[in-house]
Amino acid sequence: MAEETPSLKDSDYADLADFRAALRGFQAFSEDKAVEAGLTPQQHQALLAIRGAEGQRATVGYVAERLILKPHSASELVNRLEALGFVVRRADGEDRRKTMIHLTPHAERVLASLSATHREEIRRLKPMLLMLLERFG
Repeated sequence: MAEETPSLKDSDYADLADFRAALRGFQAFSEDKAVEAGLTPQQHQALLAIRGAEGQRATVGYVAERLILKPHSASELVNRLEALGFVVRRADGEDRRKTMIHLTPHAERVLASLSATHREEIRRLKPMLLMLLERFG
């Protein structure tokens, strides 16, 4: 027996469309800022994932997981970042079979600037995003 689809009102569709438009607007903002900084949007996302790894140490597998990429695609992405001087690979001190990815000082500076700009945009959007989320009860 198939599950019943809950009935939606016209306002539900409008709320979903508004929320999606807000997310896409932020994504377009982010993509533009990455390009202005000399990165592709995916390279920016990778640098952010590596920097944001916190207690987890960043590997190609971690980048693949965070960016929802196939491992070979993540490896190619990291290769490009390495060729551009944004990351370096180092053998893990605890397990020499693992290779850790680290940001270079240049990448740290570029990412810090991008992240500050993104935080400001999120702060600007926060009231609207909260209002949109409230519509979903």
